[in-house]
Amino acid sequence: MEQVKGYRSVRSTKLNELGAWGTELVHEKSGAKICCIENPEDSNKVFAITFRTPPQDDTGVAHILEHSVLCGSEKFPLKDPFVELAKGSVNTFLNAMTFEDKTMYPVASQNERDLYHLMDVYMDAVFHPNILRDPRIMMQEGWHYELTEPEASVTIKGVVYNEMKGAFSSSDTVLRREINRALFGDTPYGYESGGAPEAIPQLTQEKFLAFYKKYYHPSNSFILLYGDMKMEEYLEWLDTHYLGEMTAKEGYGPELLPEQPAFTEPHRVEAPYSVSEAQGETDGYLSYSVAIKPEEPTEFFGIEILKYMLLDAQGAPVKKALTDAGLGKNIYGYVDTRAHQSGFGIVAQGADLKRQAEFEQIIHDALDKIQKEGFSEKQKQAAMNIMEFRIREGEYGTLPTGLVIHIAYIMNAWLYGKDPFIYTRFDEIFAELREKAEQGYFEGLIRKYLLDNPHAAYVTLRPVIDLAA
Repeated sequence: MEQVKGYRSVRSTKLNELGAWGTELVHEKSGAKICCIENPEDSNKVFAITFRTPPQDDTGVAHILEHSVLCGSEKFPLKDPFVELAKGSVNTFLNAMTFEDKTMYPVASQNERDLYHLMDVYMDAVFHPNILRDPRIMMQEGWHYELTEPEASVTIKGVVYNEMKGAFSSSDTVLRREINRALFGDTPYGYESGGAPEAIPQLTQEKFLAFYKKYYHPSNSFILLYGDMKMEEYLEWLDTHYLGEMTAKEGYGPELLPEQPAFTEPHRVEAPYSVSEAQGETDGYLSYSVAIKPEEPTEFFGIEILKYMLLDAQGAPVKKALTDAGLGKNIYGYVDTRAHQSGFGIVAQGADLKRQAEFEQIIHDALDKIQKEGFSEKQKQAAMNIMEFRIREGEYGTLPTGLVIHIAYIMNAWLYGKDPFIYTRFDEIFAELREKAEQGYFEGLIRKYLLDNPHAAYVTLRPVIDLAA
């Protein structure tokens, strides 16, 4: 890729595993960060613009903004250009997403002219939205009072409000919220970025616009261009139509995403979740979670491999120990995918809450035994092979390959101030993992994160009939 006026190159590298060439740039006038991945074999072109949007409360302002900026803009003053786009575009992907610490606006198309049009609509939406002139948008997408008849009760309605009421009817959603609050309560990760139904009506128009003006700035943006594209022409278009009109600002580094100070001892939390009267007082949830921080690419993938061996593989020892003890109808584990400060958890669903101490002891004993005796060579090789096969095959269904790479690997480094390509070097990472595996690497991860880690939380969910009402 040739040098483009107005942009400064940060790094450029061949991405052998992707069959592509990657270049990281900074737009000098606006401060926007750009990642170009030239892949001549992929005609499905992807554009995405992402902003760091760390929540400061549970009002769901980031989620409501994600909906609201797509309700018309200066250049496209339609009530819902998103719907009109879907009708007239030959896009292969069109959406917007709110994560725990970022908001992403991705589109994809195999037609170059179509992609330019999609980029134009999305860039105008995020930088010149109608929300700056029309307060009704926040009320429609976020929340408002509604009265249908003089004698009726006043109710609260709103697109995101209703969506999150539905989300929080799921006990799994309630559990993950309580775990995040327990592990990361002093950071943005302790809040519900999607919005908690009881907190959404606390959002004011002033706070809504202040959040937009603070975080929707090009200096806080991460722009992806991926596929068989003439990158120089796309970069010139971005500079001419949008980035060149804005000026860089300070204060948009990884420090916007602070870490929770380490605990000296595990936290214990009990919280309710709603069940219907028909369900009755069923068994609840027992969980054990720890905070982890991948310090190198091998840990980023190694933690996921470890979770597979402990809880997903046939005969997985921790799952087997809990199942054999009858400690839950469904035993599973999770690993957060963000490569910042994230979580690893073990959950027993449909568990007798009186057996909390037994749940903890069985997990500790099983982990201690594996750490001392070690995994077999067969277990380790099988787990690494499965993980590597999934990554290399890249079977992403209808999702564009470039978008999955962006979400799973690029942003998981780039957002936190790292080399955006660090997690795409699969050959190097898995070669190192196989070498380390012979030296007790996975057993060491058990000791480091699951046995000797006081930054942990035991979260119990107790069923309550009709709590949702």
